[in-house]
Amino acid sequence: MDDGSNLNDFAIFVRVVEHGGFAAAARALRAPKSTLSKRVAELEASLGVRLLERTSRRFVVTEAGRDFHRHAAAMLIEAENARSVVLGRLAEPAGTVRLTASLPTAQLSLAGMIPDLVRRWPKLRLLVNATDRFVDLVRDGFDLGIRDHFAPLEDSDLVQRTLQYQPSVLVAAPRYLERHGTPDEPTQLAAHDGLLSGPLDAPCRLTHVRGTAAELSMQPRLFADERLVLLEAASAGLGIACLPFQLCAERLHAGALVRVLPDWTADGVTSTLLMPPRRAELPAVRAVADFLIERFRATETSLTLNPSRSRSF
Repeated sequence: MDDGSNLNDFAIFVRVVEHGGFAAAARALRAPKSTLSKRVAELEASLGVRLLERTSRRFVVTEAGRDFHRHAAAMLIEAENARSVVLGRLAEPAGTVRLTASLPTAQLSLAGMIPDLVRRWPKLRLLVNATDRFVDLVRDGFDLGIRDHFAPLEDSDLVQRTLQYQPSVLVAAPRYLERHGTPDEPTQLAAHDGLLSGPLDAPCRLTHVRGTAAELSMQPRLFADERLVLLEAASAGLGIACLPFQLCAERLHAGALVRVLPDWTADGVTSTLLMPPRRAELPAVRAVADFLIERFRATETSLTLNPSRSRSF
């Protein structure tokens, strides 16, 4: 420090006060009592204030000493926390981490990521729960959860980290479009069979690449609250579905589905990583969380919606 104070002297002073005297502190620190006394004296000299009143019979902390002790002790705690954080990052993550996610997320995203995660941290034991029921992370004992949602999540005490956003797109099988024609404008969708996620759905908004908005309206042919059912129905040529891009990307690439109105997208789905606050500080949980954030965001950048490659005929 610029005034000549030695941070080690701060630690010595704190230990002397906490042990109630130089003799006890010397035994705890395994250092000569005379050395501790000299270091505290030099600290007082550098500060220009008396921290301790000491005689052969008395050991009293002055008012200035009490104030100094409070701040110096807090400094030592923060220093130890800093050390623990670094050591925690350097140490290889180990132990069991419990993760829950929806079935589509587990099948389409996690299935391809988990082998790399396990290989990266061989001492880690990962338990994955794939379910479409609502899971209470704290009550059910999970360390991490991935929620897919169209509307913002409600406020909670859980730590939230956005993993990925993917738009929804209109898709249909080539044979459906051959029979019913290919719409060129959103208003033409009203004459087409719609594969919808629910009869009570609010009207879905479409957005053009140039920012123009329109409402999605089709003749309902099938309602299903499971998007994999809608994906299969669209692939079978039953109508036009509006699905998250990643869900149908493979079939688009293979030609089993094509984009309808490829210059338009619908409101997308956001994937959010949730963690109970106390669990989020554990090295193993933090390692898995960092891995998932890295991989999901890398996947997001690869979800390029290129209308020129997905136009229907």
